[in-house]
Amino acid sequence: MRKFLIRTGILVFLLAVAFWFFSGPDIPRAALEAKYASPPSQFLMLPDGARVHVRDRGRRDAPTLILLHGSNASLFTWEPWVTRLEDAFHVITFDMPGHGLTGAVPSGDYSQAGLVKFIGDVADALRLDTFAIGGNSMGGRMSAAFTEEHPARITHLILVDSGGLPGKQGGPMRFVWGLAGTPIVNWAVLRVAPRAVVIEGVNYAVAHKEIVTPAMIDSYWDLNHMEGTRAATIARFNSSSGGVKDRLAEIKAPTLILWGEEDRLIT
Repeated sequence: MRKFLIRTGILVFLLAVAFWFFSGPDIPRAALEAKYASPPSQFLMLPDGARVHVRDRGRRDAPTLILLHGSNASLFTWEPWVTRLEDAFHVITFDMPGHGLTGAVPSGDYSQAGLVKFIGDVADALRLDTFAIGGNSMGGRMSAAFTEEHPARITHLILVDSGGLPGKQGGPMRFVWGLAGTPIVNWAVLRVAPRAVVIEGVNYAVAHKEIVTPAMIDSYWDLNHMEGTRAATIARFNSSSGGVKDRLAEIKAPTLILWGEEDRLIT
């Protein structure tokens, strides 16, 4: 116990020092929208007051596909995919609550149930009755959870290195995620977020380093520093997320599971 307390004290001290030196200020929403919300970006207002950043592209007469990004990412993750798919599909991407240019939402609900409701509200606002849905990491977990809750609305499910599935997770980034899920400590970790950590995190998650550009790093840094986002992230980590593996047998929609051989984060 004594060693645990000493280590905890040292960790808190180091985090406090890091916070003092590295904490970056929040960036105003208007400044980030001016920088990143170029066409085809648009914003939808949901009944609960949430303002959602959406990109709606492709053929309106083709099957609809919603793609959901992962934790601390944004709809921009899917841009290379959309470029390849928009000639054959109606492709919709949007920033989830506490992410991207959607940012913090008035309800303050970042639980799994809250995110599933959010997806349904966006689909309703876009007047989508049925659609295919896919996601990566957190987005995969939410895609599966939505499919479980609303099976009649989903034609196909696509899971790309999805969270919430059985797996073996390890590596140094698991320590960071563990801290992110610890009350009080997570506040310091997410408030600190020095740029070097963002760079390390992106490089850890991406196998093909050639696609990691300064512009990509800028977008991760900027969007995760939008006013209200870091508080929303802490609330999300402190919320119950649940899993989907216990109810996978209930999913009847045709499902494609993709898993990167070199994925070191979700393995």
